[in-house]
Amino acid sequence: MTNVRVTRPAVDGRYPSGLRLPGLISQQQVAEARRDLGRRLAAWRSERGLTQMQLAKSICYSRSSVANAEIGRDASVRRFWQDADRAVDARGALLAAFDQMAALVRDFHTQQAQARDEERQRRAGRTATWASQAATGDCPCGTVVVGRWTGRETRALREALRMTVHDFAQHLGVAPEMVSGWEHCHTSTPPPTMATQAALDETLTLTDSNAKARFLLILDTPNPHP
Repeated sequence: MTNVRVTRPAVDGRYPSGLRLPGLISQQQVAEARRDLGRRLAAWRSERGLTQMQLAKSICYSRSSVANAEIGRDASVRRFWQDADRAVDARGALLAAFDQMAALVRDFHTQQAQARDEERQRRAGRTATWASQAATGDCPCGTVVVGRWTGRETRALREALRMTVHDFAQHLGVAPEMVSGWEHCHTSTPPPTMATQAALDETLTLTDSNAKARFLLILDTPNPHP
C-alpha cells in the first residue's frame, strides 16, 4: 500500500498494476493446466495397470519425474510426454494435451513480456513528461503528502535533494547514524520521532518543483537500491 498521496489526476487511463483484465491468462490458469495434464497422465497410467515405477522404467526416467509430472509440478520436456504417450498407448491424446498446455504457457510468458514492455514504456513516458514540466517550473506532481515516513521515503527525499547522509542529518537535526539506520531498515534504529516526521514534512513542502518531481520518480522506481 502506498505511503505517499499526490493530489493530482491519474497520469493515464491504465488500470492499476495487479488488476487482471478479462481475457488475460493468469498464473492460476497455467498452474491448473499443468495439474490437469498430470491428472491425464495418471489416469492413462492407471488404466494400463502400470505403477509410477514401471512407467518410469519403460521411458527411462526416474519415478520422481513421473510423480512430479502427475501432480503438475514439473511439465518436463516434450520428449517425456511423447514417450509417456507411447508407453500408456494414449495414441497421441496425451501428447496433444501437452502441446495445448505448452501453448498456453508460451502465451502466458508472451503476455507477461508485453506487460513488462508496456510498463517500461509507461514509466519512460511519465518520466519524460515530469522532467519536461519540471524544467519549466510547472511541476505536475501538485501537493505531495507522506502519510508516514519510513526509510524508503526518507532516502527518496534525501536523494531528490541531492544531499549526503551527513548533510541531510544535519538539516533534520539528527545524527547521521539515524538517517543511515532508517534507510537501511536497521532494527536497532528507532523510527523517526513525531518531531522528525514534522521536519520531513516541512522539508518536502518547502522543496522546489524539480526536487518534488525527482522524489516521486525515485519512489516510482521499483527496487532502486537492491
